[in-house]
Amino acid sequence: MSKLYRLLTEEDTSAFCHKVSDALSKGWELYGDPAYAFDANGNVMRCAQAVTKEVEADYSPDMKLGQQ
Repeated sequence: MSKLYRLLTEEDTSAFCHKVSDALSKGWELYGDPAYAFDANGNVMRCAQAVTKEVEADYSPDMKLGQQ
């Protein structure tokens, strides 16, 4: 069994909320608080949320985390 970690990022729009909601619907759990930062290159606010998930498989760097 392995515990996986992902950091979801997106512009501060509803797309970010949908990305996090999709991960939660697939069994990922929130890890910590969300973070916000200004992206000067894109002139937008960006959001980040860490999520974790326990899986039966052994961890491998080749895993596609979003498909777990």
